[in-house]
Amino acid sequence: MSALTAAGLFGKLTSGPSQPVPLTYKGHVVLDGEKTRMRDYVPSVPERDLQLPVVLLLGTSMSAGKTTTAKVIVRLLEEAGLGVIGAKLAGAGRYQDILGMLDAGADHIFDFVDAGCPSSAVPEEVYQGTLNDLLSRMADTDADLVVAEVGASPLEPYNGAMVVDKLWPNVKCTVLSATDPYSVSGMIDAFGHSPDLVTGLATSTKAGVELVEKVSGIKALNVMDRDSLPKLKSILEDALDL
Repeated sequence: MSALTAAGLFGKLTSGPSQPVPLTYKGHVVLDGEKTRMRDYVPSVPERDLQLPVVLLLGTSMSAGKTTTAKVIVRLLEEAGLGVIGAKLAGAGRYQDILGMLDAGADHIFDFVDAGCPSSAVPEEVYQGTLNDLLSRMADTDADLVVAEVGASPLEPYNGAMVVDKLWPNVKCTVLSATDPYSVSGMIDAFGHSPDLVTGLATSTKAGVELVEKVSGIKALNVMDRDSLPKLKSILEDALDL
């Protein structure tokens, strides 16, 4: 096995650019003859439908800038006086991502670990139950809306596509964080959805912003540039009818 994240996620590495810390499996915690699992210790909640509007953060890959964008959006919505849920709904358990949303002003934070799943890279039938449980927990809050990040890309094996399909009726604004301008068009072609806005590494320079807009025809913003924040705020207000 390998240490797959610094947060303590262990598993079998099948591919990747890094060489993680190797681990040797010695055994499993067993109670009454049964292996214990995280979800065995998650209190059950009544099933609820999530009816809150959603700002959905997608990426062309990991480390494309989704969490950075999410934090900026959370801050703008909090400054507008709204109660915000910050959520990461697919990926590998990494608490710092949703803690960043909390630091940005989110009133509540959630990820799949709250439903007893250390990673969403599990069989679809397993994650379907996890996702329903997680959304029920999110629905049981006093928030006004959700800023939801889908880890990695929805085309990668983290069940991101399932998350998008489940949330789509609630999605009011879709933001794609891209690693390069050309990946935007590739993502649109492969996934079939056009985002309302492009952010991320591809927009870190003025030339990058212009190329994204030229190649894809979609508005692009560098959210780390304070001069772009009024435009981002306007996009969110229009999408959410604020």
